[in-house]
Amino acid sequence: MSTSSVLPPQAVHIAELLRRRDHVLVAAHAHPDGDALGSTAAMGWLLRGMGKETALYNATGAPEFLEWLPLPCPLHTELDHLPFRPELLVVLDCGDAHRVGEALAPLLTQLPCINMDHHLGNPEFGTLYNWVEPSMAATGQMAAAVARAAGAPLTGALAEAVYLSLVTDTGGFAFGNTSADVFRLAAELADGGLDVAAVRERLDNQWTLPRMRLWSHLLRHFMVRREGSVALAVAARADLEACGARKEDMEGFVEHLRRLRGVRVAGLVREDAPGRCKLSLRSSGTTDVRAMAAVFGGGGHRNAAGATLALPLAEAREAVLAAVDAGLSAQDGDRPRPHGGE
Repeated sequence: MSTSSVLPPQAVHIAELLRRRDHVLVAAHAHPDGDALGSTAAMGWLLRGMGKETALYNATGAPEFLEWLPLPCPLHTELDHLPFRPELLVVLDCGDAHRVGEALAPLLTQLPCINMDHHLGNPEFGTLYNWVEPSMAATGQMAAAVARAAGAPLTGALAEAVYLSLVTDTGGFAFGNTSADVFRLAAELADGGLDVAAVRERLDNQWTLPRMRLWSHLLRHFMVRREGSVALAVAARADLEACGARKEDMEGFVEHLRRLRGVRVAGLVREDAPGRCKLSLRSSGTTDVRAMAAVFGGGGHRNAAGATLALPLAEAREAVLAAVDAGLSAQDGDRPRPHGGE
């Protein structure tokens, strides 16, 4: 039984929409994190429990460090191999439509689409229904509400998927989005039989030697600016190749960098291709990194945001330092400071 006496009306409506369709495709953003994959799995388990033909899709598949998560059916990386023609598309945790990948993006307007997300600035691209709720800590929390509305118990593999979403997007219940409702949901999952310790062990103990080498390299070479309030790491493609690492091996590094005493903004600039870099920003408290990411057309949350920069790595680094400095100055009500020194 839910610990919440009132279900969100959006969750009730989505549960009803799901009852009306028999062939449902569930997708989330490419290069999925724990919330994207967790909410995908949770929705998949719910649909299977409702007796629906269900397919899961992700343009890049599941990252190696999350391959332990039980899925109700195979996670497809190609749309040509789906077991049926979808009647409904459910898109999860995508702050913008393009994040589902080039292959799936055209279907967003060709199929009835439910868009469930918790990112600020979501353009509400769902053609059938949009539930965008920035007050939710994770999209998996929203999936749990839909499951409750459908009368599904939050137990077993569904509970495990929801918990992965929660623990990932709250930083282990340490971020500012960790509300009382989050704790109540986690308690409900534990009351339903979830082995919390086992999930944490599977999530945490997935490091490889290449990942360890990459983190060691980044920790040796990150920079501190603005009197210790800004920490930035830069990862070139050559760094990953030298360590034998992959993009997903950097998952969690920027949160780790934020642990340095005095740091208000932690950032990671990753070179994905010549002239294209990925930015991740993290902060604590009232410091708003979403506004800084927005300078580059990105978005996210107040304390966790990102963007893609069409710049060479060195130029991207300087642009990010300037944007962070200007953002902090604006939020503090002072003038931008030079970012060239320690």
